[in-house]
Amino acid sequence: MADSKVPDTIAPAEEAPRYPSEGHEGHEGWPSDSSMKAIIQNAKAATEKEQSMSLLQGIKLYPKAVAWSVLISTCIAMEGYDISLVNNFYAFDQFNRKYGEQLPNGSYQVPARWQSGLSNGAAVGEIIGLFINGWASERFGYRYTIMACLILVTAWTTIFFTAKNVQSLLAAEILCGVPWGVFQTLTITYASEVCPVALRGYLTTYVNFCWGLGQLIGIGVIKGMLNRDDQWAYRIPYGLQWMWPLPLFIGIFLAPESPWWLVRRGRTKDAKRALERLTSKDRETDFDADETISMMVHTTALEARITKGASYLDCFKGTDLRRTEIVCMVWAIQNLSGNSFSNYSTYFLEQAGLDSSNAYNFAMGQYSINMVGVFGAWFLMTLGIGRRTLCLYGLCGLCTMLLTMGFLGLVPHSHRDQASMATGSLMLVWALFYQLTVGTVTYSLVAELSTRRLQIKTVVLGRCLYNVVGIICGVLTPYMLNPGEWNWGNYAGFFWGGICFLCIIYTYFRVPEPRGRSFAELDMLFERGVSARQFATTEVDVFDESIEGRVIDDYRAQKNAANDDPSQVEKDAGTA
Repeated sequence: MADSKVPDTIAPAEEAPRYPSEGHEGHEGWPSDSSMKAIIQNAKAATEKEQSMSLLQGIKLYPKAVAWSVLISTCIAMEGYDISLVNNFYAFDQFNRKYGEQLPNGSYQVPARWQSGLSNGAAVGEIIGLFINGWASERFGYRYTIMACLILVTAWTTIFFTAKNVQSLLAAEILCGVPWGVFQTLTITYASEVCPVALRGYLTTYVNFCWGLGQLIGIGVIKGMLNRDDQWAYRIPYGLQWMWPLPLFIGIFLAPESPWWLVRRGRTKDAKRALERLTSKDRETDFDADETISMMVHTTALEARITKGASYLDCFKGTDLRRTEIVCMVWAIQNLSGNSFSNYSTYFLEQAGLDSSNAYNFAMGQYSINMVGVFGAWFLMTLGIGRRTLCLYGLCGLCTMLLTMGFLGLVPHSHRDQASMATGSLMLVWALFYQLTVGTVTYSLVAELSTRRLQIKTVVLGRCLYNVVGIICGVLTPYMLNPGEWNWGNYAGFFWGGICFLCIIYTYFRVPEPRGRSFAELDMLFERGVSARQFATTEVDVFDESIEGRVIDDYRAQKNAANDDPSQVEKDAGTA
């Protein structure tokens, strides 16, 4: 096989491609050399078609993939809703009277230590959920894992609704954080695996829109409760968390499984059926499901050679170490660029001098911008602006605005009202800039920069670092803003501006540009050690003869070895 070079012009294969047998009935179930060559040819054809596909063609060919991805991504709105509640309840009088302590001036505040605990409780649970997801999703599939988590959310919302004290709220945050941690990564992975290259950046970043949707609904519900003076002022917002799970459960039960996951499990027939459920039958392009499955088999084989294992430890070996580092840091930069600071916007604006009503109005504007900003980022990506470029210039703008917020703290007290309004306005501009750039493109970057074979685990590790950084920020921020503690106010902008500047330096030297690249091309760029600044201009041919022969031979040898091991065959058959 290594002696015959695949031609540049792809001719129809003489033999239809045969994929690894799902029944494991010996070596005869495996493709012949000529069929392997057909798989390579079909994989190359599918790759070229995807890379030449326009956005409109992608939408017409994959309308059902768009719909299923949007549905599953909506799970993230649940976490956005809760984050909006807990962080904005600190400026909510009814909540403070129930769960806070009385200050010397007669007002009530949830102590900074409990603010930190509640804000970080979910993050602790999410870390647990993330690691569980790294195993469960690969073992049981994406759909069943998400459905199980929706059942858990339904049960644990009861604790929120009936909480008698702040300790019960903390327990609910930790427990609900476990399924939320699963949603954080599975939604992104599913979106990246069910759509072609032309749609990948849009559907993965739609997850960020769902965050904004949940946050906007949450702040709207709280604002609607401001005139209530009883326990239902905070119980109704918590009870409304039950509105999410049932419709999502029904929809996800009907959704197709990720074809990439099915290929990794050796279930290529099921993968083809899933792919056909994701695409339109009324096709304007010369789409061929067999070609696309061949591309998935080829990429899986390529990654099997580059990445010898698929455990968490393998994320830190060879070229995957660099990919894991970048994914982790890109996630962390979301918090380090000031996002954790903005999550306390209502509380911060109250401490800056705004009344509760205006503070919530600004917060609603901020969360609305979070949603609109996603569409703005899509427009910029449609113009051909890369993910790396958006991230880098976005960080520069965020750093400038954070420092400006800090300088507004130097305004004399006699002009505090004007300074507080300027701060609120600047936070809205900051939110827009964040969502146009860092806040949105991060979801695309983490989905594209990890291998298919290790994607779930790599994204899990990255999101874990995001949560760890979020916990640290969540501990520091209440102390920075609480008038009974450090009481930094606007001066917190200097701190976050300095951290954001360090993020700019890291992004320039380490974050590459994945726009328009197939997963196989990204694998080769990382294997060759191409620097981040040269990713966009370096050309690679993943179908090169010297690479291709080894890939398919290694892939077939590993699968045949598994067929010779009865215990392995029995294990795989049990999970098919």
